Amino acid sequence: MKQIETHMPHNMRRLQRMLLLTLLDLLSIAAAYLFALLLRFDFQFSEIPAAYLRGFLDTVVVWSFCSVAVFMLCKLYHSILSLASIAELTGVIKAYLLLIPVHLALIWLFGMEMPRSYYVIGYLISFCLTTALRFSYRLFRFVRNNELGLLRKKNITRVMMIGAGSASQMLIKELQGSDKLDTRVCCVIDDNPFKWGKLLEGIEIVGGRNEIIPMAKKYKIDRIIYAIPSASMEVRKEILNICSLTDCKLQSIPGMYQLVNEEVSVSRLRDVEVADLLGREQVKVNNEEILADISGKVVLVTGGGGSIGSELCRQIAGAEPKQLIIFDIYENNAYAIQQELLHQYPALQLVVLIGSVRNTARMESVMATYKPDIVFHAAAHKHVPLMEDSPNEAIKNNVFGTYKTAMAADRWGVRKFVLISTDKAVNPTNIMGASKRLCEMVVQMMNRCSRTTRFVAVRFGNVLGSNGSVIPLFKKQIAEGGPVTVTDKRVIRYFMTIPEAVSLVLQASYYAAGGEIFVLEMGEPVKIDDMARNLIRLSGFTPDVDIKIEYTGLRPGEKLYEELLMKEEGLKETENKLIHIGRPIEMDDEWFLKKLGELDAACRSETDHMKQLVSEIVPTYRYQK
Repeated sequence: MKQIETHMPHNMRRLQRMLLLTLLDLLSIAAAYLFALLLRFDFQFSEIPAAYLRGFLDTVVVWSFCSVAVFMLCKLYHSILSLASIAELTGVIKAYLLLIPVHLALIWLFGMEMPRSYYVIGYLISFCLTTALRFSYRLFRFVRNNELGLLRKKNITRVMMIGAGSASQMLIKELQGSDKLDTRVCCVIDDNPFKWGKLLEGIEIVGGRNEIIPMAKKYKIDRIIYAIPSASMEVRKEILNICSLTDCKLQSIPGMYQLVNEEVSVSRLRDVEVADLLGREQVKVNNEEILADISGKVVLVTGGGGSIGSELCRQIAGAEPKQLIIFDIYENNAYAIQQELLHQYPALQLVVLIGSVRNTARMESVMATYKPDIVFHAAAHKHVPLMEDSPNEAIKNNVFGTYKTAMAADRWGVRKFVLISTDKAVNPTNIMGASKRLCEMVVQMMNRCSRTTRFVAVRFGNVLGSNGSVIPLFKKQIAEGGPVTVTDKRVIRYFMTIPEAVSLVLQASYYAAGGEIFVLEMGEPVKIDDMARNLIRLSGFTPDVDIKIEYTGLRPGEKLYEELLMKEEGLKETENKLIHIGRPIEMDDEWFLKKLGELDAACRSETDHMKQLVSEIVPTYRYQK
């Protein structure tokens, strides 16, 4: 009963609107033919012959109701008039084409002898009035929202559209047609000079990208919407960099496939992120091959609750593995990804385990119980300054956690073992990077001595938005009103998104022959100072005016720039041109095992000389004494 009561008012309103439109159609049709008769006799009513007047009165009611019946047949009363468009016009044309034979039949049936101009003019005026009725409500809403309505509202958001294509047209229509969006589209920017000076949905195309800043000032723009889904990442970066120099909020449509699927709308707009300014294409991987490699397999992800680990779990879950095992020491992280995956993939065979990769017995038990086919080892301490103050913990967790997990994987016949590494492992200047270089050496040593497991490593740069990364810190500092802290104005870093990083890891697992270090071609590095300033602008503030930037100096173990390869590693291309393989460096495995034993003993005794001991094993490691 409640449901019926809820829908009754809506149905009643709909019925009332249909009856009103039907009545208006009846009146307009009658008025059209009366006007045609008057026009034939120069609007001299007394000059109309009685036979013509009687013929009009005898047939107008029948003709009007016959017309409405055809309108119903063509579903002219089922449209949403506030969104009237070409479809409604097509429906009216179809109805009036059907009315021609109906009209001729009625003339023959009634034996009407009216002036020929009466039929032609009445028919044309009737068509115009029927069409006008269906578009008048939308026109009224447009005038009310964009002229009268906006005049009454004080806080109007003034919008600039970037791109004069289909996406912009769809968005402008929605913005102009809504009485709930307090916005006015003021101008359109497009690099095509043939479009300059022309109108898109009544909005002038004022010029190319060089006009963004002056036009933003001229029209007092509050928001810029980037709507060129087909543009390359390089063009996107260039235009958004110009936009970021204004004080406007930036938004963007998600991508090209939304335009193809006609999903471009205001509700799907998203704020422009720093990732949009990286200026390179997203890494493309062959998903079918990768997912087929994982499908039906038992997969273990250590550190599965972290930024990279949790995204790995999401993508692996979508590949329909036989079983997914999440292993993490932090129960809150593990619980969060567990609940997310159970909700999204109710049929997934999911196991969530708590424990430390440093615990030999625990890792042996996990491998023996679940016998995974593939292990993604993402568990690690990664925070550079914290590890500088606790170097023994970096070695215990990163190096020996990797070693113990790798040994257990080899003993229980794991098919592939993929280590998550970092560009900080190349010529490291901090203990975290040195520990990850040791992890790579462990993996390559294990690959040489294992008969069952293919061990590989994946090396990439900074991950945008990961836990402990610079972007969340900058956002927090901006939200607090500043200052935003940058270590050094010259610091540059390679960046990638979390989905890209995970795509690379999955690709590596597919390519893995054993012993490789996979490296992503990450494009041009980004200055952290530029990134901080862009993020401040994207947040609607002016750097050094609204939000100050403070330079704190390089932290212990921090480099001005990172590298992706050591000189002796070289590069080898894969089928994916953005993914390369570093050649394994020759090493004495017996000597390395002996040194690992010394490191283990030193860790247990909480030595004060861990950095020196590590430098003896990793000759490229340069530490501050």
